[in-house]
Amino acid sequence: MSSHTVIRRYREADQDAVCDLWSRASRQAHPFIEGEGEGERARVLREVYLVQAENWVAERDGAVIGLLGLLGGGEDGGVEIGGLFVAPEAQGGGVGRELVEHAASRYGALTLEVFEENARGRRFYAGLGFTERGRRIDDRTGHPLITVAREAPLRSVSWLHVRDGRLLSVRTRGNDTFYLPGGKYEPGETARQALARELSEELGLRIPAEELSEAFVVHDVAHGKNGRRLHMTCFTGGPQDIEPAPGREIAEYAWFDREESFVRCAPAHRQVVDHLVAQGRMTA
Repeated sequence: MSSHTVIRRYREADQDAVCDLWSRASRQAHPFIEGEGEGERARVLREVYLVQAENWVAERDGAVIGLLGLLGGGEDGGVEIGGLFVAPEAQGGGVGRELVEHAASRYGALTLEVFEENARGRRFYAGLGFTERGRRIDDRTGHPLITVAREAPLRSVSWLHVRDGRLLSVRTRGNDTFYLPGGKYEPGETARQALARELSEELGLRIPAEELSEAFVVHDVAHGKNGRRLHMTCFTGGPQDIEPAPGREIAEYAWFDREESFVRCAPAHRQVVDHLVAQGRMTA
């Protein structure tokens, strides 16, 4: 699917659409559960989970196609995904992944339970970096549940600077891989403040934080971090004519085209370049 996904808070007016997609998706995922998607289980969804959980929906072209229910999120970080369902006709289009990353963006670390017999669901979560933490028998159905979890993603900021269709990238000393200019937050910093500081330290560029504009967010596997996920907020802005003065940790900088970026840069570059190609800022 190419349409844009909107993730927003669940509203009472969504109930019928949400219950319909939940019923169809849950029957597809759990054919081994008698009465799944109807009866008592439907009543519990309507009267308990849609009332007590922190619920979000995914919407495309005005139609609700996904439901995310979060349990126990708090200021201490981390949350349990109590339910994640995508309408069967919308599956395979990235909606489930977007909902998972939305939860991670809000709370960091994630846990959930998936039925052992739900092989497709287990593959989906494993592909997003979840690992098994425990098992139990579900009191209501008698079927085994597997607890899976994923640590909070690394949060970083990056700067998008394109010159003649080529993307500025940097390489740190002792590392063969190029990254986007930017880095991690320091305590108390906003995303823009963190990026302004990083650009000064890495490239000697003095760009006021207020001149930086958020472009998009990329979710991927963090390079060299043993499979940990990355949440990278990308910004544009600042001067177009620049003369970088690399800081001590930067070995070199370069502008790469699409092919060079895919070969020489960290995995998240592929998503960044795809976004820039779609915007017409780089050529395919």
